Amino acid sequence: MGTLNVTALLLQFWPHIVGAIGAVLVGWRLRQSGINTERAQHMREMLAAAEDRLEMDREATDIERRVSGMSDDKARKEAMRWSRY
Repeated sequence: MGTLNVTALLLQFWPHIVGAIGAVLVGWRLRQSGINTERAQHMREMLAAAEDRLEMDREATDIERRVSGMSDDKARKEAMRWSRY
């Protein structure tokens, strides 16, 4: 008699059970898409920072090549143009 009651409950409430499972799955997918969007944004920011560092390194290399043949005074003047302080 106990299994009959459980079976009757399952037959009566199966649409609600399936709906609840579906809602959980949809919520999980939405959460995952939000996480993936955040990850993509973070990777874009990291890529932009790496590109900026690469550009700064290129500029520094160009300046170093230019000043390598200069006298110390000229090199100091050139370095002062590019220093941040």
